[in-house]
Amino acid sequence: MFSNLFKSSNAIGIMSAIGASVCFSTTDVTIKFLSDAYALHQIILLRSLVGIALIFTLLLASSGGLKSLKTKRLARHIVRGSCVVMANMLFFLGLVAMPLADAVALFFISPSVITLFSIIFLKEHVGLHRWLAIGLGFLGVLIMVQPGSSQFMFASLLPIGAAFCYASLHTLTRTMRDTESAATMTFYIQITFVVVSTAMWMAVGDGSFNDASSPSLNFLLRPWGPWQYDDTKLFILLGAGSALGGYLISQAYRHAESALAAPFEYVSLPLAMVFGIFIFDEWPSHLTLIGSSLILTSGLYTLYRETLHLRKPQMARAHPR
Repeated sequence: MFSNLFKSSNAIGIMSAIGASVCFSTTDVTIKFLSDAYALHQIILLRSLVGIALIFTLLLASSGGLKSLKTKRLARHIVRGSCVVMANMLFFLGLVAMPLADAVALFFISPSVITLFSIIFLKEHVGLHRWLAIGLGFLGVLIMVQPGSSQFMFASLLPIGAAFCYASLHTLTRTMRDTESAATMTFYIQITFVVVSTAMWMAVGDGSFNDASSPSLNFLLRPWGPWQYDDTKLFILLGAGSALGGYLISQAYRHAESALAAPFEYVSLPLAMVFGIFIFDEWPSHLTLIGSSLILTSGLYTLYRETLHLRKPQMARAHPR
């Protein structure tokens, strides 16, 4: 049944999505470690500087070299970079206020949002079964967030907002895949991170707007902390994971359709639960288990429907799938 799934560009896209998920899970844990000592924009700036150095090394080693940074779609790169900056900011602000597994599970409504966006903006066709899968995913979100109840936390909306920004990022990636390389797209994202983080440092880096009563605002607005030599390895790991993850996820959506690559990012869900339990001693609640199971089922069923579609003879159409 899966024979057509692992051919040519689809195989590259799938393996890239899995590799990116492992990289991003590692960076999530690292940022949660560093969140007690550094401001969010300080962490992101240092991470991005390491990432840019690695990307330059990659470009110099490639056949295209630095010439591959030339682009005629600079405005689209800026919009795409802004989407990923917002996605990162919202997700990490939620991460410090809630368990790792909860934040990741809520963020992973993004594949359902990507599927919705592929319908609206890319005119891709999605059948009734995948519509039902999308509904199942959003039901899982409602179970976890519990809107209107005493258990509701505003911080739970932050990973959901990040998911919508992330979906916008990958919808744009699909429109740029024929003219822009993965390294080029990753480079401009890192540049956007540097610009935004530097601007935030200049505006709020002294901590004058800090609100220590809110974990998320405290992480965003606290003054820059002094560099700790022992954290050097963590920042190198963070920069390398971010750069490699960004490169792989760009490859994933350049080589595979949005609705096909997205479900494989769910590898991050079990990884987040394992990391949360064994590193942070965060045991998921029963609502987290139920809601994340529904979100996971939604993504896996979307994948199953995609494999059935790929087995059928394809007719010529104006848009992929």
